[in-house]
Amino acid sequence: MLSGGLIGCGFFASNHLHAWNMVSGAQIKALCDQDDSKLAAAGDAFGIGRLYKDAKEMVEQEQLDFVDIVTTAPTHRPLVEMAASQGLHIVCQKPFATELDDARAMVAAVKAAGKTLMVHENFRWQSAVRTVIETVRSGRIGTPFFCRASFRSGYDVFSGQPYLAEGERFIIEDLGIHVLDIARAIMGDVQRVAATTCRINPKIKGEDVATILMTHQSGMTSVVDCSYATQRTPETFPETLLEIDGETGTLRLEAGYRLVVQNGGRTEQRAVAPELYDWAERPWHNIQESVVAIQQHFVESLASGTAPETSGEDNLKTLALVEAAYLSASEGRTVETDSL
Repeated sequence: MLSGGLIGCGFFASNHLHAWNMVSGAQIKALCDQDDSKLAAAGDAFGIGRLYKDAKEMVEQEQLDFVDIVTTAPTHRPLVEMAASQGLHIVCQKPFATELDDARAMVAAVKAAGKTLMVHENFRWQSAVRTVIETVRSGRIGTPFFCRASFRSGYDVFSGQPYLAEGERFIIEDLGIHVLDIARAIMGDVQRVAATTCRINPKIKGEDVATILMTHQSGMTSVVDCSYATQRTPETFPETLLEIDGETGTLRLEAGYRLVVQNGGRTEQRAVAPELYDWAERPWHNIQESVVAIQQHFVESLASGTAPETSGEDNLKTLALVEAAYLSASEGRTVETDSL
């Protein structure tokens, strides 16, 4: 049984902690947060008595195999480098970093320590999205040549995470990174990016609408479009809708978790709704379910000695898409990803 310490007891940490309770082969033994009230509340809620305000003190005092970092992006580099220096495996929430140089430094530090680093890029682990990825990879619709990945909503994400309204960057960095990662998982790595952004909500500082056109290394195309300014009924938050054209068929993941596959003149439709765990709540349950899946994947990767699918090194490619999209939108040009 692997022993872990969780750093950061804020908004999303309870999902990690619930998920660790469901994961086979690992458990959280200690918690860390600089906020006394958040730390105490998490300890009480999950029956964890080993509580720390200093992360380095926690890893020095406890016999841990890994840390789960659930803090905001600016804190990731010092925490990852500290954990690597202590010989620990690491799970780190996204966005992994706000600067590619910081991300590369973290990947290098963990590699030098001979440990495993996984970025908690969990949207590709949602059961509905996972079904799409596996269906495409199976060759069911032939080689894909077009993908549209769409996340459009008017859901008030700022009530639970008010800091999202304060940053100069918003939707691409916080949400779009997930959708870009899904497109990469389906269509492969990206060569060129062209993007536009705008802000509809006057109460926030960053962009809340983004449209991103990508040319993949295969020569095929995908479009990622994200919006937190879209008013519609029924509200589809937090579903990612997908449309993929392949050489021999098409696939759609429609609102309400309905999968439609057309191939050879035949149409198959089935429900791929996520499980609603007893600790989860609608409409967040598809994300909450994916937290269990990705954390189980981390444990299994450690057991098998293989790199996690969303390793730190792999996530550098997704982060590069975020940077390329912002650069493209600000300068009004297409950006080659290998130039970053």
